[in-house]
Amino acid sequence: MDKSPQPPETEKPAPTLKIYFLPNLMTAGNLFCGFIALTKIVEAKLPSDFRNAGVPPDYHNIRMALGFILLACIFDLLDGRLARMGGVESAFGREFDSLADLISFGAAPAFLVHRVVLRDIFATRPEIGWFIASIYLICGALRLARFNCLAAMSGSGGGKEFMGFPIPAAAGLVASLTLFLMWEDQSDRDLTHAPWSFILPGLLLFLSVMMVSEVTYPSFKTLDLRARRSFSKTIVTILFTGCRVILHNNILPIILPIIFTIYLLYGFVRPQISRKIRREIEEEDDEDDGNSLTP
Repeated sequence: MDKSPQPPETEKPAPTLKIYFLPNLMTAGNLFCGFIALTKIVEAKLPSDFRNAGVPPDYHNIRMALGFILLACIFDLLDGRLARMGGVESAFGREFDSLADLISFGAAPAFLVHRVVLRDIFATRPEIGWFIASIYLICGALRLARFNCLAAMSGSGGGKEFMGFPIPAAAGLVASLTLFLMWEDQSDRDLTHAPWSFILPGLLLFLSVMMVSEVTYPSFKTLDLRARRSFSKTIVTILFTGCRVILHNNILPIILPIIFTIYLLYGFVRPQISRKIRREIEEEDDEDDGNSLTP
């Protein structure tokens, strides 16, 4: 039996990959900062490198690494903000951002704490130090993977809330607290002999649990940098920025760990706060109050 020829099937157009320049440039800056932080941690000359040699430790490279981790936090904040402001969020940007976050906010802080504290505390049992640092890195990777899966299933960029403590905030807390402890000590002595030497490993483990927990945190994605703000808020912002620039050596080591700690604790008290107060804290009121002066 003759068969009539079947019409050729029309080929479906290949899906296009959307890559937006400016947000991904900020993500590349985040990744670059993470790489430089790792490089500076490796280059640091610490007491364990000069055992019984009488050579004082040099924490200059460690301070530079801390600065690059905190700078990576700024780049991470900017890439998402620029993508949302321009309406150019994409799956590629989300995946690229997660890969950069794993280096800058996962590997770099874990390696930092291991290099500065864990390697010397557990000198006779180095596997314990490796295990503690690796828990933080693995939990950070799990948190990023969970976030990407939830964002893909919902078809959005993650919504107004984060499940689990965000890994950039975790890295910022580790870096800023380390910066504060080094600033408070002011002696550049062997940090493993300081009374607070166990604070950083304990914090690393606690943040590991918080990253994979189901405690929710606001993403502050609804805050609009283009929205009009009151005159008093503008004055306060200008004064704070001026003080930060002038007294950055004394203000940053104090104010940064306070900010990250408040954000960490906010996740615990957030369910107890009324919805009205929560909206005032987490969302920008961009409605015109009718009292603005017009020409």
